Amino acid sequence: MLILQPLVVDLDGTLIRTDMLHESALGVLRDRPLDLLRIPSWLCQGKAVLKQHLAQRTAFSPISLPYNFELLDWLKQQKSQGRKLVLCTASDLSIAVAIANHLGLFDDVIASDGVINLAGNHKAEELVRRFGAAGFDYAGNSTADLAVWKHARRAIVVNAGADLARKAGTLCELERIFPPAMQNIKTWRHVLRVHQWLKNLLLFVPLLASHQLTDPGIWLSVLLAFFSFSLCASTVYIANDLLDLESDRLHPRKRNRPFASGAMPAYVGVLLAPLLLLLSLTLASYVGAAFLSWLILYFVLTCAYSFGIKRMMILDCLTLAMLYTLRIVAGTAAAGLTHSFWLLAFSVFLFLSLAFVKRYAELEIRHLDGREKLHGRGYYTSDAPLIQTLGVTSGYVAVLVLALYLNSDAILKLYRTPEYVWGAVPVTLFWISWIWMQAHRGNMHDDPLIFAVKDKASLLAGLAFAAVMAIGAEGLPW
Repeated sequence: MLILQPLVVDLDGTLIRTDMLHESALGVLRDRPLDLLRIPSWLCQGKAVLKQHLAQRTAFSPISLPYNFELLDWLKQQKSQGRKLVLCTASDLSIAVAIANHLGLFDDVIASDGVINLAGNHKAEELVRRFGAAGFDYAGNSTADLAVWKHARRAIVVNAGADLARKAGTLCELERIFPPAMQNIKTWRHVLRVHQWLKNLLLFVPLLASHQLTDPGIWLSVLLAFFSFSLCASTVYIANDLLDLESDRLHPRKRNRPFASGAMPAYVGVLLAPLLLLLSLTLASYVGAAFLSWLILYFVLTCAYSFGIKRMMILDCLTLAMLYTLRIVAGTAAAGLTHSFWLLAFSVFLFLSLAFVKRYAELEIRHLDGREKLHGRGYYTSDAPLIQTLGVTSGYVAVLVLALYLNSDAILKLYRTPEYVWGAVPVTLFWISWIWMQAHRGNMHDDPLIFAVKDKASLLAGLAFAAVMAIGAEGLPW
């Protein structure tokens, strides 16, 4: 009878496309940020101690982790052939056991125990002690695994480059290679959320609303402000993605985001976010002190939203509305213009309606999935009808503010034929109703503004709005 040698499988970066040490640290940052101050003390006692303390202070769901499904399918085949599978990882034992129990695939679990950090030479020594030299095959992904492959019979190289596979092949027989997920420009676009930069076009709204279209100096200032805000927004999106990994993985679309899916390592985001923020603040300093102060307020408010406000019902939507409106306020400061009460009032109610659209769409998705609560938020799916009522009402109040503005003395100073501008009221009324109808039918994107730039009816409404405003400003061309 043929006796198959044990197959030992690494966890971080191999079985899963992430690192549980990084995820545990991010979980502590999110849930118990003051405990981060204790990390140097734990690290001085050893890396195994650090991992154990972090694991004890944060919970995770093994169901939602980004597994390497190609490797997992192969392991199931090996298991069906009667092969013994061993999960051996430098992650803490409590984490490894939870993952092994969820998969129901491994016969044994070996992991760091708060005393020994089971990586590199320590892992090799333990495996040789248990199985003997060349008494096991090993699947790993990093240069630290070379110390293990030196004592293994065969190497399975997972999620690594050709150079590591070549080095592993010089130490033992190379059985199989599972190639890494490719990172390309599209991956980086999703990391930075470049498509979300469209929201920052709101910085140009004050310039257009005040008809300041011929001054190149103002255009340059607002353009710099746009890139500054965009880099700041990318910083916040990255931070939010890192702190919201588990919630994103439970979402049908957000689970494909680079950090949630494991396409981009979490540590890259930790390094990239402060660099982007530094570039953003540098650009803002060239725009001016007034703009810089609004940018800093935006950053602080978004951080507050990511760390806690997003879990507070109603307050989360109010904050989102204020963040949109802050873009208009910052654009006014960048252009050196005076704030308009009418524009700010219209913006607050309009964006509050869109914030409620966003939550309503998420609640509808959860309702279809049979869940009662929106993960990471303060809402139940039963709240959807009330959220819909609040959102529609806010949208119609925005239209009322627009109508009142068009009846004010301010309109006479900016528009040659203000009677034509009244066409903006039915157009806006249509668009608000259309957006909510699409949300009600389950057609809404996670972000209503992103939905709007892809939706034909919304684009036509935008063109009609721009047309009536242009005619009001310049009159009919005939």
